[in-house]
Amino acid sequence: MFLRKIKDRIESAFKINKVVVLLGARRVGKTTLVKSIIDELPESRYINCELLQNRELLQTTNSEKLFSFIGSYKHVVFDEAQSVPNIGNVLKIIHDTYPEIKIIATGSSALSLQQDSGEPLTGRSRFFTMTAFSFSELVQNEDIVSASAKLENLLRFGTYPDVYNKPEDFAIEELDNIASNYLYKDVLQFERLKKPEILHNLLKLLAFQIGGEVSLNELSNKLDVHINTVKRYIELLENSFIIFSLSPLSNNPRNEIGKNKKYYFYDNGIRNSIIRNFNTLEYRNDVGHLWENFFISEMRKNNFNSGKIKNTYFWRNYQKKEIDYIEEFGGEFKLYECKYNPDRKVKIPMDFKNNYSSYEFNVVNTENFWKFLD
Repeated sequence: MFLRKIKDRIESAFKINKVVVLLGARRVGKTTLVKSIIDELPESRYINCELLQNRELLQTTNSEKLFSFIGSYKHVVFDEAQSVPNIGNVLKIIHDTYPEIKIIATGSSALSLQQDSGEPLTGRSRFFTMTAFSFSELVQNEDIVSASAKLENLLRFGTYPDVYNKPEDFAIEELDNIASNYLYKDVLQFERLKKPEILHNLLKLLAFQIGGEVSLNELSNKLDVHINTVKRYIELLENSFIIFSLSPLSNNPRNEIGKNKKYYFYDNGIRNSIIRNFNTLEYRNDVGHLWENFFISEMRKNNFNSGKIKNTYFWRNYQKKEIDYIEEFGGEFKLYECKYNPDRKVKIPMDFKNNYSSYEFNVVNTENFWKFLD
């Protein structure tokens, strides 16, 4: 069993009788994790909500019918719970009527599951986000030398559980399978999108713009769709844990840029599958983008695993001076400039120094990155 850092936090919420809602993209290991948790507990049951018979039996707010379906189990997992309409009220009724039953609900669509369960479970739940393996988890399960030795493969194939440490041909086939058959499933199913090719083309455009600010107007023109459609599709992709965004840091100095966002992929392997490029690094012209995406996504994974809520940004001014990634916590800034080559020398931009205080500046390269991913 691959140890996941988020497990202890989930078990702590479980013990104080909170409904645990575990969110994350498909195939990142949510089912494996929750099964490992309830396998250690007595009187436990796993329910796959994507099975039609289970979904139909859960579409009721009659507490006696729900109890009849669940039975006398004291620990219950509702996997892919977003498949059940009105799941929030269902979980609320079970929790309030039968407080002795402890619940874990998983979901691969934050938008549908949080909307359905958010308000009914206010004060009754704890939300967690799970990703593919983080580098710190690789170190925890192996060691720093072994994990670092696989860095090029991490940049090419990512860290999905069914991909990590697999032969190259198998990894490529599995990533293509995930990207084609799983990632879009919730978006297409729950939003009834009629043109999935627009979604794929949008992802491809975003994949080629890692590290750069993205203009929604430009995307709208290239895709030949209304800008509101672009906004909606990006929202769906973010809530399905395929991409995430960084906003620009700006205290409104006239010299700073403060409008367009940057977009990154949670997993490098998925990004490379979308653009159909798994070449080794010596034959690529996007190594810097791969490195930036890898490090920033790893920082995001660490924040999810630790439960720390930090403000995250990038910074750029009109003279094209920039800082790739910034975390703000407790009024202090930690700055990270991503450079794949350890020999690259970087200084903090003078405009940033003149406008901000209480910061720590770091240059992240292949020789020191692990120090920041604890």
